[in-house]
Amino acid sequence: MKGIISLKNVSFATQNIRIIHDVTLEIDEGKTTALVGASGSGKSTLLKLCAGLLIPSGGQVYFRGKEIGAMNRAQTMDFRRESAFVFQDSALWANQSLEQSLDLPLRLHFPLMSKKDRSEKIRAAVKTAGYQRGLGIRPSGLSTGEQKLVGFARALILDPRVLFLDEWTESLDDRAAQRLVALVKERKKNNNTIVFVSHRIGVIRALADFVILVVGGRAYLKLTAKEIDEDNEIADLVEQGLL
Repeated sequence: MKGIISLKNVSFATQNIRIIHDVTLEIDEGKTTALVGASGSGKSTLLKLCAGLLIPSGGQVYFRGKEIGAMNRAQTMDFRRESAFVFQDSALWANQSLEQSLDLPLRLHFPLMSKKDRSEKIRAAVKTAGYQRGLGIRPSGLSTGEQKLVGFARALILDPRVLFLDEWTESLDDRAAQRLVALVKERKKNNNTIVFVSHRIGVIRALADFVILVVGGRAYLKLTAKEIDEDNEIADLVEQGLL
């Protein structure tokens, strides 16, 4: 296994419906990989399997050669500190203020950090993401786009080396989307490992080193960004949400 993240014969089923079928793939360290496919193809499920948020029904998922499902508590904490996930629906705690949601990962992974330092990191993260309202609000008081910005800020709070992004520019206006794409570009320049799901061909062309085509729960092809760029037919299918 050469990749920072490796899937070996991974399958996933829920309620007796198989979503992912026998996927074997490698995610290259320090590179940006896009998972693309039609709605319902299983790309978001595959992303969550890569991130260790779902346990495969069959096969194994490895991070730096260690099987995620077999990690002990210390190894799991190290993995969670090194990685972050931006959810399509933001996944903010409904019964907590934004500040409490952003404070939680800091308290969990840096228990000796002072409240003042945590507060400074929170404010720096939301400023970087472009969120401009107060932090005492609960998620229900925000627009979908604002929730996306806070979810992105939460992902940055630990300065992860591995970033998983699920349709993170959806529901944002062009200016906010461009800001988040620019932030991901900065992390790409710093050789972070980034895995993302998107159907926006402009985002894929701007960021991806590799593109994995997900069709019917199977990872069929791993292409370079150049190959996608040169194949207008594939680019059109991605843009139309058909691939």
